[in-house]
Amino acid sequence: MNTALRVIRILCVIVFVSGIAGLIISSIAGNNVGVVTTIGLITSLAAVILLTASTVANRQRIDAFNDALAEQVEGQIGALVAGGAKEDTVRKLVSDAINLGRSAS
Repeated sequence: MNTALRVIRILCVIVFVSGIAGLIISSIAGNNVGVVTTIGLITSLAAVILLTASTVANRQRIDAFNDALAEQVEGQIGALVAGGAKEDTVRKLVSDAINLGRSAS
């Protein structure tokens, strides 16, 4: 996981917990509407920041990039087969490389 995202998540959790405590304390201390509204807005802003950061940090590619990469890999397989390599061996190598990549992440 990205270190910056981890820090943002920790800070947002701190703001969430502080916001809940702040709402409880302000309600007990006299139910000041301005304080309650301010604490609620800060807490909701932290939620928006957390959603935005998590969305931006998403590392999945869109399908168009995956299709383009698949076409490139097929072209490279075709070139290796045309150069004399056995197609079954090349496809097994690609399959093993995919499985290795999946286990590493």
